[in-house]
Amino acid sequence: MSDSIARYNRKRDFERTPEPEGKVVRTASRSRRFVIQKHRATALHYDFRLEAGGVLKSWAVPKGPSLDPADKRLAMQVEDHPLAYGTFEGIIPKGNYGAGEVIVWDRGTYRPINDPNPVKAIDSGEIKFELRGKKLRGRFTLVKMRARDGADNAWLLIKERDEYVDRRWRATAHEESVKSGRTLADLKKASHLRRWISKRA
Repeated sequence: MSDSIARYNRKRDFERTPEPEGKVVRTASRSRRFVIQKHRATALHYDFRLEAGGVLKSWAVPKGPSLDPADKRLAMQVEDHPLAYGTFEGIIPKGNYGAGEVIVWDRGTYRPINDPNPVKAIDSGEIKFELRGKKLRGRFTLVKMRARDGADNAWLLIKERDEYVDRRWRATAHEESVKSGRTLADLKKASHLRRWISKRA
């Protein structure tokens, strides 16, 4: 188990949250997955995840992605998540790490551009890639910022210039899950949904 997946597991009590337990999964597929989960925790943000090295490398993007190259979105790198997290949608109960509603806002596959090995590219501090999702398509770059005040997990998510640039496009105009069609508000108000307080719903 990687140190980062171990950090993922230490932050969670899997008897009290429906999130999947973390493990590294080696896949033979050449298609690398990406997922963006919209997450209302302490603050609303978008969790941007790229499959690399048997895990989902993850960044929290407070304002969400943009299709305007002029927008340089802050993306805070967080612990790696297991591949199984890519399908997670639901409610993380109060009292748990990251408590709040989560939907699968976008998903698809991606192609690394600057290095065929995405782990090496991320470790170098810059990864360029092409997304093939339901909401996002085209070329993007994640580039690491210079460390400040001892923190070295700040990156920028930038849309590259291509045929998918759209300066009028806004993430907030596309609220629904690509998995279920639900929004965060739907999850919160739907009394028929399971609300997990343990492994027994």
